[in-house]
Amino acid sequence: MSPISETEVLQHPLPGNSSAPPPADDHKSPSPTARRSVKKLIRRQVQDRSQWFRHGVQAAFAMLNLWLGIQFILWVRYYESAGRTLYVSRPAGVEGWLPIAGTMNTKFLVETRSIPRIHPAAMFLFLAFLLSSLLLKKAFCSWLCPIGTLSELLWKTGEKFFGKSFQLPKWLDLPLRGLKYVLLGFFAFVIGSMSAAALADFLHSPYGMVADVKMLNFFRDLGQTGIIVLVVLLALSFFIRNFWCRYLCPYGALMGLASLLSPAKIRRDAAACIDCGKCARACSANLPVDRLIQIRSVECAACMECIAVCPAQNALQFSLPPRRATEVNDRWRNLVLTPMAVTIVLACMFFGFVGYAKATGHWKTNLPRSLYLELVPNANQLSHPGM
Repeated sequence: MSPISETEVLQHPLPGNSSAPPPADDHKSPSPTARRSVKKLIRRQVQDRSQWFRHGVQAAFAMLNLWLGIQFILWVRYYESAGRTLYVSRPAGVEGWLPIAGTMNTKFLVETRSIPRIHPAAMFLFLAFLLSSLLLKKAFCSWLCPIGTLSELLWKTGEKFFGKSFQLPKWLDLPLRGLKYVLLGFFAFVIGSMSAAALADFLHSPYGMVADVKMLNFFRDLGQTGIIVLVVLLALSFFIRNFWCRYLCPYGALMGLASLLSPAKIRRDAAACIDCGKCARACSANLPVDRLIQIRSVECAACMECIAVCPAQNALQFSLPPRRATEVNDRWRNLVLTPMAVTIVLACMFFGFVGYAKATGHWKTNLPRSLYLELVPNANQLSHPGM
């Protein structure tokens, strides 16, 4: 299956489900009206709280990143002012915004079996987020990523204003979705072709040591072109669901590829589904959830929006593979990943990696203040080692 494919063959219902609808015709599926006429709705017994949990996690992680950002700005200002302003310690968590450094350090770790000294937090956070995609589909993008949270806020605001989101035609949507894989492939090629020695030289160069400062300065010193690009991206995200995430984010592309190996997926039980189509309309990735048995697409971010709007008991689940049992309840027993379970797993992975790094002394980049006093004020003048 192609990494950017959004469709898969509709599977037949499990054996023994006499109440399940007959297999769809090869060329045309039954109309929604015809399908609804033969399905009995068994309403869900417990109110869905998936979005309450998810939005709570999003808000908490956004506040954490805001706090780290404020700390980092104060830290940078201290060195830019030659020590005349308030000193705060450098927040290592800001390295979560350095995915390229995290990827480089991960390759260095694999090749040398040693934890890098520069930007180690970037590696531990990268591994935590990658593991979340291996276990919980692409939950990082819809539960943790601040950019994903902002993107969701923009398109939902646009939907309230215009009454709908706008979708690009398929002939344009499909090639545009390939852009993020092109960007991912470029970074993978560059980093993959570097030896462990070259990686160490880059990260220990003046440029590599203050890569986080250069990232901050990029946004602080945006020129006219940068502002125009940023405004266009924000505007497009207002009209089109998750524009940046869907078409341009290489980090999301990597998480999507990793999510193909995840045992947890959004799954539809044909016997319980009433074919109302609400799940497909709610899907932020525009996937035909109402016509699939399980969502394998790399675009699925496990946001559970489809589950939240589903009125039928056990029709949609975020779960491990179901048992081959006749009764619907038996198929899903102890296999469903509840919103609370997802929250707990994400928290365990995040705090587990951070806690391990801190306990072993591999969390912070420990460089002398004298070096930062020299490098931070001159960060904009530092060029890439390969240039």
